[in-house]
Amino acid sequence: MLFSLLVTLREGLEIALIVTILLGYLRNIGQKQHFREVWFGVIAAAVLALSVGVGLVVASRELSGRVLEAFEGSAMLFAVAVLTWMVFWMKRQSAGISANLRREIDVALSTGSVVALALISFSSVAREGIETALFLFAGSTGSVSGVQFVLGGAAGFSIAAVAGVVLYYGVARLPLRPFFLATGIAVIFLAAGLVSNAISALHGAALLPNIGARPWDTEATLSMTSTIGRFLNTVLGYDSAPAWAQIVAYWGYLIAVLAAYVAWPAPRRKKSHTESASAALPATQP
Repeated sequence: MLFSLLVTLREGLEIALIVTILLGYLRNIGQKQHFREVWFGVIAAAVLALSVGVGLVVASRELSGRVLEAFEGSAMLFAVAVLTWMVFWMKRQSAGISANLRREIDVALSTGSVVALALISFSSVAREGIETALFLFAGSTGSVSGVQFVLGGAAGFSIAAVAGVVLYYGVARLPLRPFFLATGIAVIFLAAGLVSNAISALHGAALLPNIGARPWDTEATLSMTSTIGRFLNTVLGYDSAPAWAQIVAYWGYLIAVLAAYVAWPAPRRKKSHTESASAALPATQP
């Protein structure tokens, strides 16, 4: 439950932030009549992301045995690749995401294209939505309970929606750089667990025949079949008897990616002419 809650809370906050910036800027420049186009794009993006998630679940239910293990392991590695790229991309964009979205709105309004305006929200939200679908599917294979997993995801999105309303009305401010830095680190830890679980799944599919010896076994202390064990397996990639390949991959990924992420400098935000001339949305300033 915590895994799905953390994922949907993080991704949901990013979606809420994007929608808040778009709606807030339109409100500030007196173009509230274009809210409809923004929401059309958001709904279309949500449908696309949901379709991707449903497609992954349906495909997995048609498989069994080693083929299923191979599918799940491959999906985990693909999710890790996408998520790793996204956290670095978002860190790079966090300094100027507000200005970029406002600039795109100005271009769409200047050309009189309502389709372009809808595409702004669609492309931004779809990116986060598909990322969420991949992450949730990759983490659902070891979840303790399907019901709890769904409830956790729903809770995360609900909290994010409330936060979006709060941001829109300017009740609170969200410092973008610290927010994306902290959530990015959390995602990297979750992704490291997926790397370990992916190796285990690919080994079960016989695609990785030799993953090394297992230097310890804590099954008697904390069983993989227990509630806590399955929870830790989903969130952190816990394995009571990990093979050397899992240990090296987990720590190698975690240390290398985390160090690069923390050390990689985010570009400074450049104030555009458009932003200088227009009222800014207080709740979304970094």
